[in-house]
Amino acid sequence: MPAKKPSIVTFKAEPAMLDALRAVPNRSEFIRTAVMNALEHACPLCGGSGVFTPEQKRHWETFRKHHDMRECGDCHALHLVCAADRPAPHHRRPRS
Repeated sequence: MPAKKPSIVTFKAEPAMLDALRAVPNRSEFIRTAVMNALEHACPLCGGSGVFTPEQKRHWETFRKHHDMRECGDCHALHLVCAADRPAPHHRRPRS
């Protein structure tokens, strides 16, 4: 089976973005990398939109009754912690 050919994707951009992109040596590679990075870091629930659907919101309200959002004392990232579990360290410090 032959490999699929790449497709062309277009999008609208403000003049300031176009000016900035013109300075990038390989715009296509830069845009592909930026899009893949954004997709890899998108919220698994909202898909990166930043908004829950009403159904997702109802599930979230039930979920958060038994979970807390806490800040990691080492890296300061917010993360979910099940109320039934004791917080476990996620960063190991070297023993002296």
